[in-house]
Amino acid sequence: MRTIFYLIRKEFIQIFRNKFISKAIFAVPIVQMLILVPAVTFELKNVKLAIIDKDMTSESRGLINMLAGSTFFKVSFSTFSEEEANNLLHRNKCSMILQIPSGFGKDIGNGKQGKLLATIDAVNASSAELTWAYFNGVVRDYNMDLIKKNITSGSFFPLPRIEITNRYWYNELLNYKYYMLPGILVILVTAIGFLLAGLNMVREKEIGTIEQINVTPVRKYHFIIAKMVPFLLIGLTDLALGLVIGKVAFNIPFEGSVLLMFFGSSIFLIAVLGLALFISTYSGTQQQYMFVAFFCMIIFILMSGIFTPYESMPMWAQDFNLINPVAYLMRINRMIMLKGSTISDISRELYSLVVLAILFTTLAVRRYRKTV
Repeated sequence: MRTIFYLIRKEFIQIFRNKFISKAIFAVPIVQMLILVPAVTFELKNVKLAIIDKDMTSESRGLINMLAGSTFFKVSFSTFSEEEANNLLHRNKCSMILQIPSGFGKDIGNGKQGKLLATIDAVNASSAELTWAYFNGVVRDYNMDLIKKNITSGSFFPLPRIEITNRYWYNELLNYKYYMLPGILVILVTAIGFLLAGLNMVREKEIGTIEQINVTPVRKYHFIIAKMVPFLLIGLTDLALGLVIGKVAFNIPFEGSVLLMFFGSSIFLIAVLGLALFISTYSGTQQQYMFVAFFCMIIFILMSGIFTPYESMPMWAQDFNLINPVAYLMRINRMIMLKGSTISDISRELYSLVVLAILFTTLAVRRYRKTV
């Protein structure tokens, strides 16, 4: 233990002697939380709309007013030329064209089905689907208003119907920041642990100081543990800083146990640090390590469910996530922060992280070649 203590002390001195790393440790979480949490969102607001109103009746104007009054649409252009509207869509000046044909108001007045033509820019498929869903919601509300206007007390007999009352648990206001912040915290902890730990070890190779350790009686597991502990503590410190920023800047709720969250993050960091040190044993330069680390981080983060639902992925992708530590911590953070989950609720994720931590750390120790 005394040997490990002195090695850890050496690592801390070496880390904070590097001015860039010592500043990045605290600057990265602040910048990342303040920028990414409000910026990374799949919500659509102010969809630019071009209107072609060939009907010019009170019915068509009522529909346009409902679209303009919603929080999703912004009527940016109005024209009678289909060619001009298509040109606006082509030049990315608007995201949707709504054509209201002549006779729209007459058909509605006669009890017939009114027809509309919506042209949506589908370069971004997710945005197009959301735009279509929002538009359908406005049209549905418009239809309900028409029904109410045509109802008279003497001629209307209500039909039996099923009334659905919905409630959104864990995020009742559907605030996207509440959903994204736990995921951004995962990215933060991953970046600190995966990048800095591996670069630190490869840098020692480049400058030759690792050879001085190799000719000492220090055992391989002493060396690996000493490399992991400082970045484990730094990662947990950055996690605490991120939680404070989330609470102060965005008033993010925290329903569960803080200690349980830090416990899960500690196991995750051991797994990530073990993988980082394992990869660094194969890397001769910092550029080599950065290339491999960037490749692994992109795959781990994009397939973890932070940005896309885990359940919508193909089965082979879900099977790959069995060895993806980021996927486990993402679920742990969201369940603890938003649901208030206990250790029994996240036991599967914790057990999986323990297995990965043991596996990656063992690989790092066995792969590290020490010359005596």
